Amino acid sequence: MVFKEYSVQELAAQPIGYWSGETARRVVGALREQLAVEGLTQPHWWTLNHVAGAPGAWTRSALTEKLAVYDDLGIDFETVYDDLVARGWMREVGGLLTLTEEGEAGRARARERNLRVHEQAHAGIEAADYAAALNVLRRMVGNMGGDSDLPR
Repeated sequence: MVFKEYSVQELAAQPIGYWSGETARRVVGALREQLAVEGLTQPHWWTLNHVAGAPGAWTRSALTEKLAVYDDLGIDFETVYDDLVARGWMREVGGLLTLTEEGEAGRARARERNLRVHEQAHAGIEAADYAAALNVLRRMVGNMGGDSDLPR
C-alpha cells in the first residue's frame, strides 16, 4: 500500500465523521467477516469473551444489559445465547453461563482470526500514534456528550 503524505493543514481540514466512519466500517467489516468463518456474529464473540472472563458470573439478563450498548444490528441476544448452548459451546446451570471446552476452543480460534485483523489494521502505526488517535476520538466523544471512558 502506498501511503500518501499530506500537510497538517490539509489533514486538519478533513471531516472526522467520514474518516472515523470509514475506519469503523472497514475494521468492523473485517472482524465480522472473520467471525463468520466460525459461524459467529460480534454478539457471539462478545458473549464468549464475557462468559470466559467471568465463568458462572453472568445471567442472560445481566449479560444482555452489559452487551446491548455495543450492538448496532438489533441482535436478539436470547437467540445468540440459545445458539451457543445448542452448539455445545456454552451451558447454563442455575441461570449462570459458562463455556464448555468446545466453546473455549471456538473462542480461541475466533480470537486468532481477530488478532490477524488487528495486526492488519495496526500495520505501520506506532503504539504512541495509535494511543494519540484514540485520545483524540475519546475527546471528541466527550465533547459531543458521550462517555469517553474506556469500555469495561
